[in-house]
Amino acid sequence: MVAELRWIHDMIRHDLGVVRQMAADAEAGSPPSAIRGAIGALATRSPVWQLKSGCLRHCRFVHLHHSLESAALFPELRRANPGLNQVVDKLEADHARVAQLLAEVETAVGGLDQPTGSGSRERLVDALHTLSNELLAHLAYEEEQISATLSTFTHWPGW
Repeated sequence: MVAELRWIHDMIRHDLGVVRQMAADAEAGSPPSAIRGAIGALATRSPVWQLKSGCLRHCRFVHLHHSLESAALFPELRRANPGLNQVVDKLEADHARVAQLLAEVETAVGGLDQPTGSGSRERLVDALHTLSNELLAHLAYEEEQISATLSTFTHWPGW
């Protein structure tokens, strides 16, 4: 189960690397069509995006992953190891923060067609950098803190 969690997290990490490059390209002045092209290319190369998902679908994937963790995994972690209560509290707070950051990315992507000088590129770059940094930190913390308990599970909670 730890391997499955890391597999999912590694897919998210891979895509965040691509997202960081897109942010750098946007910051360097790449036209919106080039950024959309990068999103399309990501859809054809990444395991998470093979279902022809775009940037916003990836955001929804992260929302879904976190929702499932919060609804099924976290209560089971609390039951199996009450010593993880503070860790799970932090992970739940992280999920709320990531949801806010994903919404900021979605809003910023929607503003890409605004005229130059509107600040839309800067908002997107800032949102992508912040999301990437905070989500990577969250993934590492989660793996570090819950892997020992998760490795004692014989199946995913609720399955």
